[in-house]
Amino acid sequence: MNCYKYLIKNIGLLTLSSFATKLISFILVPLYTNILTTTEYGTYDYFNTTIGLLIPILTLNIQEAVMRFSIDTKWDRKSIVTVATRYLLFSNMFVIVGLLLNNLIGFSEIVKQYPMYFFLMFFSQSLSGMITMYVRGIDKITELSLSSLVAAIITILLNVFFLAFFHLGLTGYFLANIIGPLFQSLYLIIKSKAIRDIRFKKKYKNEAKDMINYSRPLIANSISWWINNASDRYIVIFFCGLAENGIYSVASKIPSILNIFQTIFNQAWTLSAVKDFDPEDSNGFFTNTYRVYNCMLVVVCSVIIVCDKILANFLYAKDFFTAWRYVPWLTIAILFGALSGYIGGLFAAVKDSKIFAKSTIYGAITNIVLNLIFTPFIGASGAAIATTISYFEVWVFRYWQSTKYVKMRINIIRDIFSYLLLICQSIVLLCNFQNITLYFFEILLFIIILLLYSRDVFLLINKVKESITSRGVFKQ
Repeated sequence: MNCYKYLIKNIGLLTLSSFATKLISFILVPLYTNILTTTEYGTYDYFNTTIGLLIPILTLNIQEAVMRFSIDTKWDRKSIVTVATRYLLFSNMFVIVGLLLNNLIGFSEIVKQYPMYFFLMFFSQSLSGMITMYVRGIDKITELSLSSLVAAIITILLNVFFLAFFHLGLTGYFLANIIGPLFQSLYLIIKSKAIRDIRFKKKYKNEAKDMINYSRPLIANSISWWINNASDRYIVIFFCGLAENGIYSVASKIPSILNIFQTIFNQAWTLSAVKDFDPEDSNGFFTNTYRVYNCMLVVVCSVIIVCDKILANFLYAKDFFTAWRYVPWLTIAILFGALSGYIGGLFAAVKDSKIFAKSTIYGAITNIVLNLIFTPFIGASGAAIATTISYFEVWVFRYWQSTKYVKMRINIIRDIFSYLLLICQSIVLLCNFQNITLYFFEILLFIIILLLYSRDVFLLINKVKESITSRGVFKQ
């Protein structure tokens, strides 16, 4: 029972952390779409997407090793913090040099317009990635949750002030989304006392070697995930333009509802997978957790598809409204990404980081090929469909590989059938039906999905009840 208590406790605490952060991008969508142009939003997304690629490359993805080795109590925290800080400083120095060269040579005219904001975004995101991973690894989940909540409030207020009152436009959007994460990082650095553990005079060669050996294969994994997540944005820009990329980017805000759920769970799950790993799954912990997680993802995904047009009416203003067409496919992609992340927790437990890389590389290649085939003919919808297929491929590969490490008893045929029903919902939504006919079919398909997972819904309810009624579930 302790394994369920530990998982549910962390999910509860991380809900505060991740929900507050992810909620920002959701509740502020009407503000963005009313004030920013599609080109301005596309520009910010271009910066954010590019930085998402640079961080794992320039830091050698050391933040992944920071969390995994911090969980292991036999490791000296001073060595972890020192090695991570060195790579953090080196990566930011590379960015500064790159921006200076860009100002001279002009590789990217868009970046040349806002070099300071590009650097500050990279610095805030790389620092935030390092310190939040470290705090998770040393099990200070309460501090992480509180800092995320406060940072979310600050970011929301700054967005409102800078955009609605001071009319700073894209500049205000940059500033608000830089200051919030920096505040969180500063708070966590103080609470974790990370600065006092930095020992630049010590080389920690062996520790650095072990951490890099773990994180190096994950560079390819992160790049491949970036390709799955973001390469379609560049292809959409190339074939459809920056404004269409702004619409495509804002389409991800409705699927972010599901992304909130999967982010919370996967952060907690990695800690549990490492702590309670059992190849035989003798107590059914891994099987039951996967069943419940998959059930919740499918049900929430189905609800999002049903409510897609309704939410779009509230969230997407003016030219952004057409983004609803891309939502179903991007939501299904998040579902398979979430399930891939769950299985990734098993690979983290056995420190097999090479499987991460292989699976995501295969998915990334598929994503690029299909993007180049679909996007010229059916526009951004083709990019969304390509992303969904590539995520499905990653999940299939990881699920197959996971059988080497743990014996989970999954009703895979039932699950595949439910995924097909989600695709049917997506196709129905795009058909030119009257509203009554449209929602009749959508709700009917949702009810079928709910009936398929009725046993898993009851399993979830029972496990939560058992864990909450046990004493000390949320005791740190």
